[in-house]
Amino acid sequence: MKQLVLFLSIIAMIGCKDDSKQLTQTEITQDTTEVKDFREFKVLDSKVIDVDSLWAPFNKELSAFSEDRYSELVPLILDKDIPSLQKSVAANTFSYEELVLFYLKRIQKYDRNNDLSLNSVISLNPNVLEDARKRDQALKNKMQKHPIFGIPVLLKDNINTLDMPTTAGAVALKNNTTDDAFIVKRLKENGAIILGKANLSEWAYFFCGECPSGYSAVGGQTLNPYGRRTLDTGGSSSGSAVSVAANFAPVAVGSETAGSILSPASQNSLVGLKPTIGVLSRGGIVPISSYLDTPGPITKNVTDNAILFSAMSGRDSQDPASVENKNNTSNYYESLAEVTLKGKRFGAIKSLMEDSLYVQALEDLKSAGAEIVEFEAEELELPNFTRFLNIEMKRDLPVYFKKYGNKDLQFKSVKDVVNYNNQDTLVRSPYGQKLFDGIVADLASSEEFAAIKDTLTTNGKQFFEVPMKEHNLDGILSINNYHAGFAAVAKYPAITVPMGYAADNAPKGLTFIARPYQEANLFTWAMAYEKASKKRVTPSNYKK
Repeated sequence: MKQLVLFLSIIAMIGCKDDSKQLTQTEITQDTTEVKDFREFKVLDSKVIDVDSLWAPFNKELSAFSEDRYSELVPLILDKDIPSLQKSVAANTFSYEELVLFYLKRIQKYDRNNDLSLNSVISLNPNVLEDARKRDQALKNKMQKHPIFGIPVLLKDNINTLDMPTTAGAVALKNNTTDDAFIVKRLKENGAIILGKANLSEWAYFFCGECPSGYSAVGGQTLNPYGRRTLDTGGSSSGSAVSVAANFAPVAVGSETAGSILSPASQNSLVGLKPTIGVLSRGGIVPISSYLDTPGPITKNVTDNAILFSAMSGRDSQDPASVENKNNTSNYYESLAEVTLKGKRFGAIKSLMEDSLYVQALEDLKSAGAEIVEFEAEELELPNFTRFLNIEMKRDLPVYFKKYGNKDLQFKSVKDVVNYNNQDTLVRSPYGQKLFDGIVADLASSEEFAAIKDTLTTNGKQFFEVPMKEHNLDGILSINNYHAGFAAVAKYPAITVPMGYAADNAPKGLTFIARPYQEANLFTWAMAYEKASKKRVTPSNYKK
């Protein structure tokens, strides 16, 4: 079977080929960084995006933004964390407007229609320069309150925003103009600048079954800057991760059901947080599963991750999971100045010890004061996971259409989208829509659904809780998105941090998994490991 990146896709492929087969841990922990030949892409560049229209709002300002000025700003902006950017703005080294122009210039230079193109950005906010000027004026009036103030942010294009359509990468939603999602309102309230929308694996990678991660009909095929035609991007938040890795934005927002933040973040040498369900609102985000979905931050370092996460937090009265959120913390970044791992006990899975980067990461943790306990992971399955997602999306997508989507859309169900795509499969679904067909065909009863959900939740919690209780562990250590499925159904948060590069230059991440509502601990552990290891490097072709 062709190797796929996202845990969710592995489940989907297995489910499509043999519904009776259950997922084993060997399959769950499949190495997702193997080099493969991507010349089999059916689609590379977008057939939907009009590049001239994309850049029309910025032509005047970009023509006045000289190449010399851009070059001067490269060492001041490239790979700098948010506090450093804010210090430069405060010192009048550059303005928020120039910061936005810098990123626009890089997107124009690298993202589409050239030998280094990555196809990571779907759309740009036509008002972004005006928004930046407003932030500059507000700064003069000393109205800055949050460190996200004035910082450009890219959103995965399944997150509603007033400034651009929300397509989920699907031609069916190309005119889906909406109000802001709750987390976008929070970002704007805290002064963030919405730069644009990032490409994604279409419908958050629960659509075509056998398409490459990073592909959408609207955005085309996103490529990995560490190996443009040789390394997978990870999915489904592919564009969010690639754009940050290539410095098209300082930070981006992704979303995850089972691995969709952890996978692309780790495979693009970034920090990605999958929070506890409900800590961040899902209101106004195109869903797969209201039980498992969550947005989350993707950044180059832990500090920026905590800042972006904090800027999005807040209780949404329209999202039941947000209402039930038990985490009252709203500031995750100020406590990261002094971190320690002394006395912390982490479980290391013995089957992962063949990975030399994982072994080195364990040594780095030990040198930072952590105790490492090796254990044999229990051989558990996640049966009928695809069916669970089928039932969830069949129910939840119509709710999105009715409550958050554009009122002029003619779609009310997954079946409506399938019928629409069948009218022009060459453009709308060149890889087919096997998973959407599966959703339509699934007629599970409410009793079947309840039984599936109960088994998944029980097995997910058992996978972590048995070793955590037996060895008195604070958290579990994994690689990339290898155990994202278990973390998803257990509703355990996770954060991945760069831990180095394989022989083929494929990035890998050390992933910390904790009990629910322990995001503050995850940030502390991740920061301590980041300081001890310092593994991330900029992709070589995107340094200037």
